[in-house]
Formats: sequence, structure tokens, C-alpha cells
Amino acid sequence: MGCGVSKSDQFHKSSGKAVTTIRSAVLIQRWYRQYVARTEMRRRYTWHIFQSIEYSGEQAQIKLYNFLGYLMDNFTPASTERNLISHIFRENEVCRDAEWERYFCYKNIEVPEIYSGPHLTFPLTAEQAVGLVEAFRNKKQLHSRYVLQLLLETWKQLRMLPNINRISTCHSKEITICGDLHGQLDDLLLIFYKNDMPSLEKPYVFNGDFVDRGKDSIEILIILFSFLLVYPSEVYLNRGNHEDHIINLRYGFTKEVLTKYKMHGKRILKLLQKIFSWLPLATVIDQKVLVLHGGISDTTDLSVLARVDRHNYVSALRPPKKRHQSSARMSVDSDMDVGVFSPNKTFQRQNSLTFLKPINRDSFMNRSLQDFSDRLKVNTEDEVQTSRRRPSIFNPDINRLENEATLSSDSVNSQTVIDEWKQILDLLWSDPMSQDGCEPNEVRGGGCYWGPDVTEDFLNRHNLQLIIRSHECKQEGYEFCHNRKVLTLFSASNYYDVGSNRGAYVKLGPDLVPYLIQYQASSMIRELTVRQSVGRTERSALKVLREQVFAHKSDLICAFKKFDSNNTGLVSLNDWASAVEGVMHLGLPWRMLRCQLVPGKINGGKIDYLEWFNELAIKGANADHIDQSMLETLYRHRSTLETIFRIVDTDNSGFITIEDFRQTWKLLSVYLKMEITDDTISDLVVTIDRNQDGSIDIEEFMEAFRLTDKKSRLERGRSMFMGTATDLTKLEGDPNL
Repeated sequence: MGCGVSKSDQFHKSSGKAVTTIRSAVLIQRWYRQYVARTEMRRRYTWHIFQSIEYSGEQAQIKLYNFLGYLMDNFTPASTERNLISHIFRENEVCRDAEWERYFCYKNIEVPEIYSGPHLTFPLTAEQAVGLVEAFRNKKQLHSRYVLQLLLETWKQLRMLPNINRISTCHSKEITICGDLHGQLDDLLLIFYKNDMPSLEKPYVFNGDFVDRGKDSIEILIILFSFLLVYPSEVYLNRGNHEDHIINLRYGFTKEVLTKYKMHGKRILKLLQKIFSWLPLATVIDQKVLVLHGGISDTTDLSVLARVDRHNYVSALRPPKKRHQSSARMSVDSDMDVGVFSPNKTFQRQNSLTFLKPINRDSFMNRSLQDFSDRLKVNTEDEVQTSRRRPSIFNPDINRLENEATLSSDSVNSQTVIDEWKQILDLLWSDPMSQDGCEPNEVRGGGCYWGPDVTEDFLNRHNLQLIIRSHECKQEGYEFCHNRKVLTLFSASNYYDVGSNRGAYVKLGPDLVPYLIQYQASSMIRELTVRQSVGRTERSALKVLREQVFAHKSDLICAFKKFDSNNTGLVSLNDWASAVEGVMHLGLPWRMLRCQLVPGKINGGKIDYLEWFNELAIKGANADHIDQSMLETLYRHRSTLETIFRIVDTDNSGFITIEDFRQTWKLLSVYLKMEITDDTISDLVVTIDRNQDGSIDIEEFMEAFRLTDKKSRLERGRSMFMGTATDLTKLEGDPNL
């Protein structure tokens, strides 16, 4: 017998190797499927964090605006507090166009010889429009004289346009439609690079939300307006919900203009109010495709929208007021407030402008006017009792507010005007939903959710086949719904953070079949793997989530103590997750997020929640003497407080007096329905006014109260929409995340 291996042994060895290979393949496949599932889960909860917080901010701004409007309607014109806010409601002044043009005159503004930016002559040429694009690409700034001149010409052009533009593909091979840009110039430049700039052969429809959140909103407007003037039959602009000066107060556009144009920023903003109100509401392509910003409701009627006086809706958040005969002679600088809405009319519109169910539903801080407006008796007798206005809202009898406030009789009583307002509000603010029906958009606080049945009925009634809308960020830059009869288009890539989403635009040819092009404007994201991209976006979302968790610290500690009857400071993982969800209401996988939110805090299988919170603090060395609950309140409502500051700062100097600072806090205390004492406000003044010059620097105040992690060099107090490249670099390398 030889010493070789038998055939039987060889067979067993080879079969064993095959089994091992198969098992390895199965394990790899199982691991890959789990990896894909985990990655998708991370993408989904990251998206949910970003979107929930974005919409809660919009809801808070709408509630604040309605609160201020309520005060305007119910307190005496001479009251100090009313005067603080009255100027933002002074938007429907009735003046001849010639008066406005004199107010916005640019001719006395000198352009210095050292100015190196672009020069404009009118009428504009295509070469000048292209030159503006190149100038902004190279970080140049257009002089305020040219900005005002360009805006005046744009205003004149828009006043000649109908509410609904009707265009045809027969004049060109295709029409390009762009969604939200939100001040992100890089996205617009990339679209022009990939698709060419507007021309006689390249018509465009830009579907609103040109401004806010991004840092180059004014540059985007200048580019779009310049091409509109050069190619009035090839460039079409629809209004979005952010083409509204009230929304701009919160989301950065107002601040951007005042920062870039310190001398003439106020006039530029006032002229932009006029321009925004004259932007068309929708565009119809080949009588078959409707392009609008937000959406529709079960009452949307294009014939109604086609005949409204759209310029009356300087802010779409409330119906216009009736014009008094004497207002026809009013000066543009008049202090009369002609545009204040009436709450009794607004509260009737529960399917469009809603104040119910904020995302953080249990927090008393987020209560709206609905909480006490329900107690008002809205009837004819109340409406005529205009003489019973109270002298001030900041007196010891503040609790009588709910019982004694009466409603103004100045609002338009015409049901037609109210119906028109509802139509515009729905068009700018609504979102589609998967189930049938039409219901209030309680997450945003304005507009409706509408279902496939509403879409089908609307298309049939108007003989249309497709709705193209924007208004919602989508991870792929677009999304079809309602049996592919509604297309959501979003053109601002990396909207929440680098890598969070693609942008997209769509081309329509004569066959009206959408041809979608996706992109990402950041070169950084193209260098990242999928895992790195998801991880980066996840870290940014967790940063935002930590801010929200801190802002609800008191509520969370109370929730934890219900599970910690012995006051040990420890809770189980299940109890921790239940308590956090019970307070935050975000529907997130908290158990899975525990490692990122509470790293290394497991003590015998339990979480030390007190130690967790002790790691979070408010920036500011002199803030120790300020009550912790006050700091928490301040942090939770930073954006609302900053918005009120911007309103009170009527000269746009960036400073407010100590007295105005006190009145602002008292205004906030009424809005939040909580007591903020004079001593507490004095403590804040001592903390901020270090040089004792009698004024408060708004930027310094907001910067002084930022959330920090004591164990991390990364300061987590910024809004997710205000991150800089430096912040992103810190995020990427932070070992504690």
C-alpha cells in the first residue's frame, strides 16, 4: 500500500472546504444585510431629527407672529409695548407707486472709485446678467445703488405679470424647473454649469424659497431678477413661503441684508417686501402641468387664485385688513398700522393656519394663543366694542388678558377675502400625505396635508396631469407620490449638513415626461464613502438632538424621577428610553441612540441621568447667578427671543436699550405664559452689559448663552442651519461623538 491520501479523504476535505466557503458566504451576506439595515436606520432617524426640528421652528415663528398680531389688535395704539412691535405690521400702506419710487430712489447714492464690483446700466443686457453670476462666484458684492436700481426695475416688471403664468414647451425644446435654493449659491451655480444659464433657448421656472438659511440669499435674488429682466418671457419666478418678511426675521435673510448693506439695508428690505408680494403664485406648463411652491387643499381653485390681488398679501400668514379712506393719503413713513389681522377670522381657518399640537406637545413653553383665545366670545357684540382696549399688557392685572381682551372691528368682513387668503396660505404652506383626505398641517403650523384623493379631484377639475411642488427637503432631491401625479422637487443640496441630501432639478419637454437631474454641490461629499457620509450627517443630527435634550432638561429630570422613586440618580435603559420619548415625542430609537447621547454612563446596567445632565452647561462665566430654569427657558426659546430682538431693533443697529431689553423679556413672558421677574431680568442685564453703556448688543447676548459640553471642545449651541466649515471640521474629528 502507498502512503498517498485516499480518494475518500480527498472528497471529505474538498466537501469540507465547500461547506466552509458556503458558511462564510452566508455570514458575509448576513453581515452585509445587517449593515445595510443599520445604515438605513441611521439615515432615517437622522432625517427625522432634522425635519422635526425644522418644522417646529416654522411652527414657533407662526405662533409668535399670531401672538404679536393679537396684541396689536387688542391693546391701545399709545401703549409702549404696542409701539415696540407695530412697525412689522405696517406693511399695507396705500401710496401711489410714484411715492414708493421716490422713497426707494437710488440716484443720490454715490458709487466710490475704489468700488471693484460689477457695474450695471439699464436696460440690462445678457452679458451683464452673466457678469453678475461670475462676480458672485468670485465673492464680489454688488453696490447698494445698483441693488436698489435692479430691485426697482424688477418691481415694475412683476407688477405687469398675472398671478398664474402660462407657458408652453413649443417655443423651446424643454423647460427647466428648480425647487428651493434657500440662499445656497453653490447649488444655483452648479445648475447653471450643468444646464446652462437662462436664455431664449433655455427657459427656467424657479419655484420659490430663494432666500433664508443659506448665506447668499441676496446674491441669488439679484441673479434671478437680472435674468428675469433680460428674458421676461423665458424666466418665471413663483413665490414660496419664505418670500415673506416675517419668516425672514427668524431664518436669516433679514440679518444677511442688514449685515451686507449696513447703510441702505432697511430700504432694500422694504423694497423686497413689495417685490415678494408681487411674485406670481404659480406657473402652468402646456395647460397640463401645475408648478407651485407648497401644494393644494380640497378647496384650492385656480380661477380664484387667478383673480386675487396678490400684492395685498405682503405676509401670507394672515388676511389683509380693510383700507380706510384716509389711508390713501398716508406717507410711506407713517406710523399707522394698516395691516393687522383679526384673530376671530384667523381662528376660523383651522384647516390652514393651526396652533395645535406642537412637536413637543407636553411643554407649556410651546403654548400658543389658542390656549387663551378659546375663552374669547367671538361675536358681533365683541367686534363693535373697540373702545374697551386695555392700556398695557405689562401691568399687575395681566391675568385679566384672557377675559377682557376684545377683538378689533377693522378686519375685512368679506368672506371672499378670507377665502382668497386661505387659498394663498394653502398654496404656499401645504404638504402631501399618503392617506386620503385633507387635514390641518399641525407640524408646520400652516397650510394643509392633502391626500391622493384630493390630488385626483383637483387634477380632474382643472384638466391637469401633474403637480410639481417644492417646500420639502428630500434625501434624493425629489420624490414622487400620489400615483406619480405629485412631484416634490428640492434644489438645495446638503441642506441640513454636508451629505444629508442631494439637490435636483427637472426638465420637461413637449411630451411632459419629467427628466430629473441630481447633484451635490459640495466636492467634500464626493470624497466620502457612504458610511462616512451617513456618519457625518448623523453626528450633526446628534448635535442638534443634544441641544433639544438640554432645552428640556427640567421636564426630563421630572420624568426620570418617576422611575427613580429612591432618588438614586439611576434609571434602567428601558426607563430612560421611555422617559425621553415621553418628553421629546420624536419617535426615535432611543435605546439605540443611548451610546451616542450618554456614552459610558452605564452603572450596574443603569444610566446615571444626573451625571449626564451635569456635563451640559451654558456658555458664559458670569451666568452662575442666573436661575437654571431661566437659562433653560432662554436656551429653549433662543430663536424666538432673537426674533423679538430683531423686531424691537427698529433702526437695525444691532443694539437695543436696557428698557427695550426689559420690555422684550416681558413680551416673551406673556408669550410663554410664565412669570419672569424684574430681578431675573436685572441679572441678565448685569451678565450682558459688562461695559455698562446702557445698551445690549444682540449678537453678544445670543452668543453668551450657548450650550457647551464640558468634556468636549465642541460647542453645540448653534442652530443646524448656521454651521460653518470650521464647525464641520470639529464635528468630523471630535472623539466624543
